[in-house]
Amino acid sequence: MITETFDNKTEAIINPYKNPEAKKVDACILTFSNEILQHVLEAYDCEKIGDLYSSNGAKPVYGFSYKGKEFAVYMSFVGASACVGDIEDTSMILNTGKYIVFGGSGCLNKEIARGKVMVPTAAFRDEGTSYHYAPASDYITVKSSEVVAAFMEQAGLPYVLGKTWTTDAPYRETRGNFEKRKNDGCISVEMECAAVQAMCDFRGVDAYFFFTSGDLLDAPKWDARRQENQKKHTQHDPGHFDIALELACYITDEATAE
Repeated sequence: MITETFDNKTEAIINPYKNPEAKKVDACILTFSNEILQHVLEAYDCEKIGDLYSSNGAKPVYGFSYKGKEFAVYMSFVGASACVGDIEDTSMILNTGKYIVFGGSGCLNKEIARGKVMVPTAAFRDEGTSYHYAPASDYITVKSSEVVAAFMEQAGLPYVLGKTWTTDAPYRETRGNFEKRKNDGCISVEMECAAVQAMCDFRGVDAYFFFTSGDLLDAPKWDARRQENQKKHTQHDPGHFDIALELACYITDEATAE
Protein backbone atom coordinates (compact mmCIF):
# COMPACT_ATOMS: atom_id res chain seq x y z
CA MET A 1 0.00 0.00 0.00
CA ILE A 2 1.09 3.59 -0.54
CA THR A 3 1.17 4.15 3.22
CA GLU A 4 3.99 1.59 3.42
CA THR A 5 6.25 3.04 0.70
CA PHE A 6 8.49 5.30 2.82
CA ASP A 7 11.89 3.60 2.87
CA ASN A 8 14.83 5.30 4.52
CA LYS A 9 16.66 2.05 5.19
CA THR A 10 17.92 1.32 1.67
CA GLU A 11 19.59 3.54 -0.93
CA ALA A 12 17.76 5.34 -3.71
CA ILE A 13 18.50 3.96 -7.17
CA ILE A 14 18.69 7.48 -8.64
CA ASN A 15 19.75 10.56 -6.70
CA PRO A 16 19.67 14.24 -7.67
CA TYR A 17 23.07 15.53 -8.72
CA LYS A 18 24.51 18.18 -6.43
CA ASN A 19 26.82 20.40 -8.42
CA PRO A 20 29.71 21.66 -6.25
CA GLU A 21 30.03 24.65 -8.59
CA ALA A 22 26.33 25.55 -8.53
CA LYS A 23 25.51 29.24 -8.23
CA LYS A 24 24.85 30.28 -4.64
CA VAL A 25 21.64 32.26 -4.17
CA ASP A 26 19.92 33.48 -1.02
CA ALA A 27 16.61 31.89 -2.02
CA CYS A 28 14.81 30.42 -5.02
CA ILE A 29 11.29 31.55 -5.90
CA LEU A 30 8.89 29.21 -7.68
CA THR A 31 5.96 30.46 -9.72
CA PHE A 32 3.37 28.31 -11.45
CA SER A 33 2.35 31.14 -13.78
CA ASN A 34 4.01 31.84 -17.11
CA GLU A 35 2.46 35.32 -17.02
CA ILE A 36 4.16 36.10 -13.72
CA LEU A 37 7.47 34.75 -15.01
CA GLN A 38 7.23 37.03 -18.03
CA HIS A 39 6.54 39.96 -15.70
CA VAL A 40 9.68 39.12 -13.70
CA LEU A 41 11.80 38.94 -16.85
CA GLU A 42 10.57 42.37 -17.88
CA ALA A 43 10.75 44.02 -14.45
CA TYR A 44 14.15 42.73 -13.27
CA ASP A 45 17.58 42.40 -14.81
CA CYS A 46 17.50 38.61 -15.08
CA GLU A 47 20.29 36.38 -16.28
CA LYS A 48 19.81 32.75 -17.21
CA ILE A 49 21.64 30.46 -14.78
CA GLY A 50 20.80 27.13 -16.39
CA ASP A 51 18.01 24.77 -17.41
CA LEU A 52 15.89 22.13 -15.76
CA TYR A 53 15.42 19.31 -18.27
CA SER A 54 12.59 16.86 -18.81
CA SER A 55 10.92 15.16 -21.75
CA ASN A 56 8.82 18.33 -22.04
CA GLY A 57 11.97 20.26 -22.92
CA ALA A 58 14.28 22.69 -21.18
CA LYS A 59 12.96 25.01 -18.50
CA PRO A 60 15.15 28.07 -17.79
CA VAL A 61 16.17 29.11 -14.28
CA TYR A 62 16.97 32.81 -13.95
CA GLY A 63 18.97 34.80 -11.41
CA PHE A 64 18.70 38.44 -10.42
CA SER A 65 19.83 40.82 -7.70
CA TYR A 66 17.48 42.68 -5.38
CA LYS A 67 18.31 44.78 -2.31
CA GLY A 68 21.85 43.46 -2.29
CA LYS A 69 20.75 39.82 -2.35
CA GLU A 70 20.85 37.13 -5.03
CA PHE A 71 17.71 35.24 -5.97
CA ALA A 72 16.67 32.64 -8.52
CA VAL A 73 13.27 32.17 -10.14
CA TYR A 74 11.72 29.61 -12.45
CA MET A 75 8.31 28.37 -13.55
CA SER A 76 7.50 25.09 -11.86
CA PHE A 77 5.46 22.27 -13.27
CA VAL A 78 2.02 21.96 -11.65
CA GLY A 79 1.36 18.90 -9.47
CA ALA A 80 3.10 17.26 -6.53
CA SER A 81 5.53 14.87 -8.20
CA ALA A 82 6.58 17.25 -10.99
CA CYS A 83 7.00 20.21 -8.65
CA VAL A 84 9.11 18.16 -6.23
CA GLY A 85 11.19 16.80 -9.10
CA ASP A 86 11.92 20.35 -10.23
CA ILE A 87 13.10 21.38 -6.77
CA GLU A 88 15.28 18.28 -6.47
CA ASP A 89 16.85 19.07 -9.86
CA THR A 90 17.68 22.67 -8.92
CA SER A 91 20.69 21.27 -7.01
CA MET A 92 22.35 20.79 -10.42
CA ILE A 93 22.52 24.54 -10.96
CA LEU A 94 21.68 26.26 -7.65
CA ASN A 95 23.17 26.24 -4.18
CA THR A 96 20.41 27.27 -1.77
CA GLY A 97 18.45 25.93 1.14
CA LYS A 98 15.43 28.22 0.87
CA TYR A 99 12.47 27.99 -1.52
CA ILE A 100 9.49 30.34 -1.76
CA VAL A 101 6.42 28.55 -3.11
CA PHE A 102 3.34 30.61 -3.93
CA GLY A 103 0.33 30.46 -6.21
CA GLY A 104 -3.44 30.42 -6.38
CA SER A 105 -5.51 27.79 -4.64
CA GLY A 106 -9.11 26.78 -4.27
CA CYS A 107 -10.89 28.19 -1.24
CA LEU A 108 -12.85 26.00 1.20
CA ASN A 109 -14.35 28.83 3.24
CA LYS A 110 -16.72 31.37 1.71
CA GLU A 111 -15.75 33.91 4.37
CA ILE A 112 -12.26 34.22 2.86
CA ALA A 113 -12.30 36.92 0.20
CA ARG A 114 -11.02 36.41 -3.33
CA GLY A 115 -7.32 37.24 -3.49
CA LYS A 116 -6.75 37.08 0.29
CA VAL A 117 -3.43 35.56 1.33
CA MET A 118 -3.65 32.14 2.98
CA VAL A 119 -0.72 30.76 4.98
CA PRO A 120 -0.83 26.96 5.41
CA THR A 121 -0.06 25.47 8.84
CA ALA A 122 -0.37 21.80 7.84
CA ALA A 123 -1.18 19.90 4.64
CA PHE A 124 -3.51 16.92 4.21
CA ARG A 125 -1.58 14.31 2.20
CA ASP A 126 -4.08 13.39 -0.52
CA GLU A 127 -1.29 12.76 -3.06
CA GLY A 128 1.38 10.12 -3.54
CA THR A 129 4.75 11.85 -3.58
CA SER A 130 4.98 12.73 0.11
CA TYR A 131 4.69 9.07 1.14
CA HIS A 132 8.11 8.42 -0.42
CA TYR A 133 9.74 11.21 1.64
CA ALA A 134 8.02 10.88 5.03
CA PRO A 135 6.32 8.19 7.12
CA ALA A 136 2.59 7.87 6.54
CA SER A 137 0.28 10.31 8.32
CA ASP A 138 -2.85 12.22 7.45
CA TYR A 139 -1.21 15.63 7.77
CA ILE A 140 2.29 17.02 7.56
CA THR A 141 3.23 20.15 9.50
CA VAL A 142 4.24 23.17 7.44
CA LYS A 143 7.22 24.29 9.50
CA SER A 144 7.50 27.79 8.05
CA SER A 145 3.98 28.98 8.84
CA GLU A 146 4.93 31.12 11.84
CA VAL A 147 7.77 32.76 9.92
CA VAL A 148 5.53 33.55 6.95
CA ALA A 149 2.81 34.86 9.28
CA ALA A 150 5.36 37.11 11.01
CA PHE A 151 6.40 38.50 7.63
CA MET A 152 2.76 39.19 6.69
CA GLU A 153 2.28 41.02 10.01
CA GLN A 154 5.40 43.13 9.47
CA ALA A 155 4.41 43.91 5.89
CA GLY A 156 0.88 44.85 6.94
CA LEU A 157 -0.67 42.28 4.60
CA PRO A 158 -4.02 40.75 5.58
CA TYR A 159 -3.78 36.97 5.76
CA VAL A 160 -5.42 33.93 7.30
CA LEU A 161 -3.78 30.84 8.82
CA GLY A 162 -5.21 27.36 8.29
CA LYS A 163 -4.65 23.85 7.02
CA THR A 164 -4.50 23.04 3.31
CA TRP A 165 -5.69 20.04 1.33
CA THR A 166 -3.07 18.79 -1.15
CA THR A 167 -4.61 16.58 -3.84
CA ASP A 168 -3.42 15.03 -7.08
CA ALA A 169 -6.93 14.85 -8.50
CA PRO A 170 -8.64 18.24 -8.94
CA TYR A 171 -11.51 16.65 -10.86
CA ARG A 172 -12.16 14.31 -7.93
CA GLU A 173 -12.65 16.95 -5.27
CA THR A 174 -15.98 15.45 -4.25
CA ARG A 175 -18.55 17.15 -2.07
CA GLY A 176 -18.00 14.52 0.63
CA ASN A 177 -14.23 15.01 0.72
CA PHE A 178 -14.66 18.77 0.69
CA GLU A 179 -16.89 18.57 3.77
CA LYS A 180 -14.35 16.35 5.58
CA ARG A 181 -11.44 18.65 4.84
CA LYS A 182 -13.39 21.79 5.74
CA ASN A 183 -14.45 20.21 9.04
CA ASP A 184 -10.78 19.39 9.68
CA GLY A 185 -9.94 23.09 9.40
CA CYS A 186 -8.64 23.18 5.83
CA ILE A 187 -9.13 26.56 4.19
CA SER A 188 -7.47 25.86 0.83
CA VAL A 189 -6.97 23.11 -1.73
CA GLU A 190 -3.93 22.85 -4.01
CA MET A 191 -1.63 20.25 -5.55
CA GLU A 192 1.90 20.62 -4.16
CA CYS A 193 2.27 21.72 -0.53
CA ALA A 194 2.31 18.35 1.30
CA ALA A 195 4.79 16.84 -1.14
CA VAL A 196 7.14 19.84 -1.16
CA GLN A 197 7.14 19.98 2.64
CA ALA A 198 7.90 16.25 2.91
CA MET A 199 10.75 16.53 0.40
CA CYS A 200 12.20 19.56 2.19
CA ASP A 201 12.07 17.77 5.54
CA PHE A 202 13.84 14.78 4.00
CA ARG A 203 16.54 16.86 2.29
CA GLY A 204 17.05 19.32 5.14
CA VAL A 205 16.01 22.45 3.26
CA ASP A 206 13.27 25.01 3.94
CA ALA A 207 10.12 25.93 2.01
CA TYR A 208 7.98 28.99 2.67
CA PHE A 209 4.41 28.85 1.37
CA PHE A 210 1.56 31.22 0.81
CA PHE A 211 -1.50 30.91 -1.41
CA THR A 212 -4.01 33.40 -2.68
CA SER A 213 -7.68 32.56 -2.45
CA GLY A 214 -9.13 31.68 -5.83
CA ASP A 215 -12.13 29.65 -6.92
CA LEU A 216 -14.68 28.83 -4.23
CA LEU A 217 -15.74 25.30 -3.32
CA ASP A 218 -17.79 26.42 -0.32
CA ALA A 219 -20.91 27.20 -2.34
CA PRO A 220 -23.93 25.30 -3.69
CA LYS A 221 -22.16 25.28 -7.07
CA TRP A 222 -18.47 25.74 -7.84
CA ASP A 223 -17.69 29.44 -8.29
CA ALA A 224 -14.64 30.50 -10.35
CA ARG A 225 -14.81 33.97 -8.73
CA ARG A 226 -13.09 35.67 -11.64
CA GLN A 227 -14.06 37.68 -14.66
CA GLU A 228 -12.86 37.04 -18.19
CA ASN A 229 -9.22 38.14 -18.67
CA GLN A 230 -8.94 39.10 -14.99
CA LYS A 231 -5.39 39.05 -13.54
CA LYS A 232 -5.64 41.04 -10.32
CA HIS A 233 -6.39 38.77 -7.33
CA THR A 234 -5.75 35.66 -9.46
CA GLN A 235 -2.78 33.29 -9.59
CA HIS A 236 -1.43 35.43 -12.46
CA ASP A 237 -1.37 38.67 -10.44
CA PRO A 238 2.19 40.08 -10.65
CA GLY A 239 1.64 41.67 -7.24
CA HIS A 240 1.87 38.24 -5.68
CA PHE A 241 5.43 37.92 -6.94
CA ASP A 242 6.22 41.17 -5.16
CA ILE A 243 5.01 39.54 -1.92
CA ALA A 244 7.14 36.45 -2.62
CA LEU A 245 10.21 38.58 -3.29
CA GLU A 246 9.83 40.61 -0.10
CA LEU A 247 9.30 37.34 1.81
CA ALA A 248 12.56 36.06 0.31
CA CYS A 249 14.33 39.17 1.60
CA TYR A 250 12.72 38.76 5.02
CA ILE A 251 13.81 35.15 5.53
CA THR A 252 17.31 35.99 4.31
CA ASP A 253 17.58 38.86 6.77
CA GLU A 254 16.22 36.65 9.57
CA ALA A 255 18.83 33.99 8.81
CA THR A 256 21.60 36.60 8.84
CA ALA A 257 20.42 37.98 12.20
CA GLU A 258 20.56 34.56 13.89
